[in-house]
Amino acid sequence: MTHAPEAGTPGEAPAFPVAPAPFPPFTEGHIPNKYGSGDTYRGPRVTPGLLTRLAPFPSFYSRLFLGPVAWLSRRAAQGRCDDAAWAYASDWVTDLMERIGCPVDIDGMDAITATEEPCIFVANHMSTLETFMLPGIIRPRRPVTFVVKESLVTMPFFGPIMRSRDPIVVGRTNPREDLAAVLDGGAERLGRGVSLVIFPQSTRSLTFDERHFNSIAVKLGRKTGAPLVPLALKTDAWGQGRKIKELGPVKPGMPIRYRFGTPLRVSGNGKEEHAAICAFIAAALGEWQAKDGINA
Repeated sequence: MTHAPEAGTPGEAPAFPVAPAPFPPFTEGHIPNKYGSGDTYRGPRVTPGLLTRLAPFPSFYSRLFLGPVAWLSRRAAQGRCDDAAWAYASDWVTDLMERIGCPVDIDGMDAITATEEPCIFVANHMSTLETFMLPGIIRPRRPVTFVVKESLVTMPFFGPIMRSRDPIVVGRTNPREDLAAVLDGGAERLGRGVSLVIFPQSTRSLTFDERHFNSIAVKLGRKTGAPLVPLALKTDAWGQGRKIKELGPVKPGMPIRYRFGTPLRVSGNGKEEHAAICAFIAAALGEWQAKDGINA
């Protein structure tokens, strides 16, 4: 696995802005990191095989659970789920999606390291896929963790992995307690140089409704002074399940899209910044859904 380049020798400029804590090298496995440098990424356009086309659900999930999930869960149980392994498994999931014909397009990745201090990535929440993919995109450039709901740290397989990442856990039942957890835990992690990914929506959704996109990330940015990075994503190639949301229908051929926006700093009460983030996400998602459709 390749990894983010170290800072250059004296007198040489680094290949891209280096995060406060360099990404640790990873020597096991064969999945290369795809996003170590560059502002954009365009994944390969692959025609899926007959088995995947006929039975995408068992084809994909068998490879997922027998591959990166089992591998990283085993490392987590052994206390060896470090940042490098986390990013490696994340890239492995991306590789699986690309192999079933879902091309990955990412724009604006320079925004990840546009500021030296840690930042807050503020994104819409569409499926389980972004939780799997974002570590591989962001962590090679800077340390990061997530704000997650409590069920993600207690469920089988995923729980030990997520707990090892020192996330901020919210219960989604008491808004006051959740706000306190994010403000206090967020300030502590940002103070240690760890950036955060926050999904302000109350639940995963194929559409974007500003009324259900709370201002918790803006409140944290106002408290800490950390920049906010808007992040629009379309990940419904991995859909939501009816009984188990994490195990939804997979649609071979549907593109997976991410777009990072210019970092914002909160001034005043943060209403303008919140509105700007909502407008950024709504515009990108509207563009993509008109182009790609919806996996409903």
